[in-house]
Amino acid sequence: MFSEPEFGYEGAMPSFAAALRAAIEAKGLGLVRIQDRLSRRGISVSLATLSYWQTGRSRPARQSSLAVVRHLEEILEVPRGSLSALIDPHRPAMGAFWPRETPVEAAVSEVDIGWDDRLTRLSQHDRVVVGGDRGERTSTSRQVLRAEADGPDRWIVISHIDEHDRALPTIRPLRNCHLGRTISRPESGLLVAELVFDSALRRGETIVLEHELVSRPPHPLATNYERKFRLPVREYVLEVCFDPAAAPGRCEQFARTAGNAERVRPVSVDDRNTVHSVALDFGPGCFGFRWDWD
Repeated sequence: MFSEPEFGYEGAMPSFAAALRAAIEAKGLGLVRIQDRLSRRGISVSLATLSYWQTGRSRPARQSSLAVVRHLEEILEVPRGSLSALIDPHRPAMGAFWPRETPVEAAVSEVDIGWDDRLTRLSQHDRVVVGGDRGERTSTSRQVLRAEADGPDRWIVISHIDEHDRALPTIRPLRNCHLGRTISRPESGLLVAELVFDSALRRGETIVLEHELVSRPPHPLATNYERKFRLPVREYVLEVCFDPAAAPGRCEQFARTAGNAERVRPVSVDDRNTVHSVALDFGPGCFGFRWDWD
């Protein structure tokens, strides 16, 4: 059952919300009756989700939600596709840029992602520490976010490890947030968590968040690190710090954006056994480093 608010999009939502609201008023149906008619078709949707859609707080985004909209068009007796056409089909889903999108979408469906699109990514700084055993020890992240509407109160963290037989990392809130709901999917190597702000933001307000992911021994072998951006970021800084006993023999920085080929350039580890790179106005896409010890 869809019980969570889905992602919002300030540009597309008002048109979809206004059209849905007008169709509901014209048909003269309340949300409870609409929910009941959807249920008779085998479609389970919460009243909160329907309310968020018609008020513009959120919009349908996943494929399953788009299917609900098509049923709504029939129930509300509006032209086929008239509501669906108002939803931006090119907006990346939450699982975009992951090797397997479905497990990510399933995991994030259990947390509140309703405010994700209302937070502008001003700055992101990741610092990754690789130990002498070549395993990833910690990754510390600092985000600077700005609210584009009243109400955002959380940030969603998605972590993935390739070696699914290893324990998932522990997440530790460090600054201006506390841990909300956490979803663990060891079989997929996925950890999804809510970082809940100390107080909800007003439109235009900014917040600085910090959190840390701590790997559990035996530490997973670290051969790469990448950040996936569903939405653009003004500035992204990535540092990878290697133990002196495990400096890689070769390292490269890579970037992939939607619809474009991967861009790769070699980088050198400095005398502090660290590599770093800065990306400006990046995304949607992936940005990271990969390395080996050959």
